Amino acid sequence: MTDQLTLRNRLSGVSLIFACGTALFSDGYANGVIINTLLKRIYGDEVTANNYSTVVSSVAFAGTVVGMLIFGYLSDKLGRKFGMMTATGIVAFFSLLSAASEGAHHSVRGTLAMLSVCRFLLGIGVGAEYPCGSVSASEQTEQKSISKNAQHRWFALATNSMIDTGFVISAFVPLVLYWIFGPNHLRAVWRMSVGLGFIPAMLVFIWRLNMDEPESYKKSSMKNVKIPYMLVLRRYWPSLVAISVTWFIYDFITYPFGIYSSTVVDNITGGSDAIPVIFGWNIIINLFYIPGTIGGAFVVDYIGPKYCMITGLMSQAIIGFIMSGLYEQLTSHVAAFAVVYGIFLSFGEFGPGNCLGLLASKTSPTAVRGQFYGIAAAVGKIGAFVGTWAFPPMIDAFGGASSVRGNTGPFWVGSGLAVLSAIITFFFIRPLTHDGMAEEDEKFRQYLEVHGFDTSAMGLRETGSVTAVDETTTDEKGDQNSVV
Repeated sequence: MTDQLTLRNRLSGVSLIFACGTALFSDGYANGVIINTLLKRIYGDEVTANNYSTVVSSVAFAGTVVGMLIFGYLSDKLGRKFGMMTATGIVAFFSLLSAASEGAHHSVRGTLAMLSVCRFLLGIGVGAEYPCGSVSASEQTEQKSISKNAQHRWFALATNSMIDTGFVISAFVPLVLYWIFGPNHLRAVWRMSVGLGFIPAMLVFIWRLNMDEPESYKKSSMKNVKIPYMLVLRRYWPSLVAISVTWFIYDFITYPFGIYSSTVVDNITGGSDAIPVIFGWNIIINLFYIPGTIGGAFVVDYIGPKYCMITGLMSQAIIGFIMSGLYEQLTSHVAAFAVVYGIFLSFGEFGPGNCLGLLASKTSPTAVRGQFYGIAAAVGKIGAFVGTWAFPPMIDAFGGASSVRGNTGPFWVGSGLAVLSAIITFFFIRPLTHDGMAEEDEKFRQYLEVHGFDTSAMGLRETGSVTAVDETTTDEKGDQNSVV
């Protein structure tokens, strides 16, 4: 009976982690769904002349940055649940509205303009999930029911693995819809591909209805206290800068390479314009994200997020340099090129993909965790935005897409940046321990008190009293920490 109760508690704890993090599936799906190819086929010159294919991708990144920054603050001041419920509501609503995009008098330009606006607003909801859902998921990993040696694993599986699953599904759904509707109904394919993003968002919304705030937020938040930002920055700015820079580099590499995969597919298929061929190869490439994120999730608790991240970055750099040096030989064997390219992407998920969220959430205290995480993730998305626009000129600068040098240029740059990110991680990011969030909260309280800040009002208030302030003794805290 005791074993059954323990198992039930553990499953309940894991379920809470996934309820918080699973909505990040929407990030992978929204940013990865392959509609640019369809838009070019349907609207032709209008898309090309106004560069809408890049605009539609970029505005989603811009909206995500706005969502991360705004909801980072709201997550800390109004609560994790408020942020999560609002985020999923935004994603669900604007997924449907994106699918319904239509210009006045069926104007193509109006349709694409409305789609761009809806993608921006959808991005706000997606961005909100990072400082609300991911942060809450990280806080749920230190429940007593979660094994110490699985805390980082469950976070990675509930967040980054969900994003990568979203990438895979976003490539698969348009292909299935194409099989259903055929080449003469591509408008139905792109509209349904976008609109189906409503379903996972709404399911997560329902899943979260009965959730409560994480215990650490109840105990250590500054919801009812003015946050001493100068003291916070004085203590945490080196970590924030280091994590932000490495996140910028990771997204600069990852998101453009996801978009660049269409160029890769074009090269390895000999320029085939058959939609099933293009979509099929994108599914294969996106599938390589999965072994990287899952493999990393089962390693990260044993070597720690810092060294797991360095391992992934250096492995990615080595593969990237190999691809650059052997590009001609690899492209003459399509399967070999696809596999090596997939491994390059996979190591990115093994390392920084899984570990950046862990480092951002577990390096900072509960009181400002949403804002810390939101800023770091927003800088990362700016990297994705910059990379999306920088890759085409980068290819041109190396000699153009028709030359070997032009196609190897991004791999040289991406691999060099991966090495730089590994160096920054080694020197400027500290290792994490299990139960480290509880320890950091306690150190943060002591730090504030030493600098004359009254911490007695921290935590959530109920019926006029502060119920969440920890009044246990140091020995009791030690006993509690040893149980988790």
